[in-house]
Amino acid sequence: MKKSYHKAIFDRIPHKRRHKIIDVAIDEFANKGFDHANINQIATGAGVSVGSLYKYFDTKEDLFLTCVLFGVETLQAVLDELLTSPGDLFSRIEKIVRIIQRHSREQKTLIIFYNEMTSESNTRLTRELASRMETLSAGIYSALIREAQKAGEVHPEISPDLFAFFLDNLFMMLQFSYACSYYRDRFKIYAGEKILEQDELVVAQFMRFFKGALQQPD
Repeated sequence: MKKSYHKAIFDRIPHKRRHKIIDVAIDEFANKGFDHANINQIATGAGVSVGSLYKYFDTKEDLFLTCVLFGVETLQAVLDELLTSPGDLFSRIEKIVRIIQRHSREQKTLIIFYNEMTSESNTRLTRELASRMETLSAGIYSALIREAQKAGEVHPEISPDLFAFFLDNLFMMLQFSYACSYYRDRFKIYAGEKILEQDELVVAQFMRFFKGALQQPD
């Protein structure tokens, strides 16, 4: 797998300009999709010429994949923070839920972009990078569950790999529910119009559901 999809010159431009280009490109791809995203609009929004963009990226596809890689690296940073934090499985899961709530608001466009990049129309572009992202989270979640089983916190008959899959689906749906308009509306239909203002309720009910599924009965 490539380590980067941009030209070396892109790494030499100022950090602020580099991030501006990525931010504007993510916004364009998130809101219009890959096929309809416009390089001219990205260049204008980022305050650079179209010619400069092509000095940094060979193709629109390479710019898109650079944005995807940025998303993967952002996820890596979040998971690294989780792995180095103290606590048992359930306290770490609660931290992830709170991170999702915060991150989905602070990085709303990135979450919308992630939703767009996982669509069937983009499979050809993102299959390899998406696999890298999912393999990363799958390994971490299943390892946490195995660790909790050894500590007697989780029922021994639970499949760590399957429950890691179930857990990741819950996390993915939750972040979409805070960031993407369709999923936000769906969230409100199920949980009420004010649910987006009730973070503590969501955390408490998520943890009740999760503990009920994994813990051994008394």
